[in-house]
Amino acid sequence: MLELSIAFPIQVQNGGLFISRGVGSHPARTLASWELIFVERGQLQIREEGELFTVAAGESLLLKPGRRHVGEGEFPADLKFYWLHFEWLGSRPDPALRQTLLSLPQQTRVSDAQYVISLFRQFLSEQENIHRSIALECILLLILQQISASGLQERADDSPGVALAYKAQQIIRTQYHLPLSTSQLARELHCNADYLGRVYRRVFHLTLTEALHRQRVMAAEKLLISDSRSLKEVAEQCGFSDTGYFRQIFRKHTGLTPAVWKRRYCKEHINSA
Repeated sequence: MLELSIAFPIQVQNGGLFISRGVGSHPARTLASWELIFVERGQLQIREEGELFTVAAGESLLLKPGRRHVGEGEFPADLKFYWLHFEWLGSRPDPALRQTLLSLPQQTRVSDAQYVISLFRQFLSEQENIHRSIALECILLLILQQISASGLQERADDSPGVALAYKAQQIIRTQYHLPLSTSQLARELHCNADYLGRVYRRVFHLTLTEALHRQRVMAAEKLLISDSRSLKEVAEQCGFSDTGYFRQIFRKHTGLTPAVWKRRYCKEHINSA
């Protein structure tokens, strides 16, 4: 038996999903913990020590402990956001770890919103378990990594290679449901396929095929939760012509078959006002 000792610089408190009814406002409060907010739909306005943040769909906001924050005006009727409270452990944390946390942008637009939403859904599902596990900290670290990478993207040098990689990423996000391949992407972007693959992997740490599969799987997760389409219909709408291959790729990326994933993650954990 292999026994591993894993130390985390953070500890999760709790998290949830807020869906507005168009009434009420965010209360004024000062927390002892960090609070991470990610807006899926609508727009949230919140003040922290007098500074106003307007957080749009696809953006995250990190509220700092010991600072008073309060909502600006009433909740919009279309507002939907995830929230998560966590602590930074130790009175004298490792300086490198502290720098990693504090280098996170306080507000940013994440580069892969659907992936972050998928992580929050997994977090909320894991939170329902009776016995607490380190899965919550693992998922939070993945979310923070996505936010950190998005912040780096905003500051990245806009070189031709980086710009090309982001153009490919945009095509994958918007045309994943169509027949796509590395050669087709290269033709559309008027570049060499090998070069495109190299710069994309350097920027996103994924091959183009892996990125395409991940985008298709994330779209499938959303369809599996939101409606009653058959597995064949979900596969076809996400760009898979073969249901068996879809099932294989879905399981590779999530660790679960589509049917098991639907049963496990179809619950939503909601608070509203």
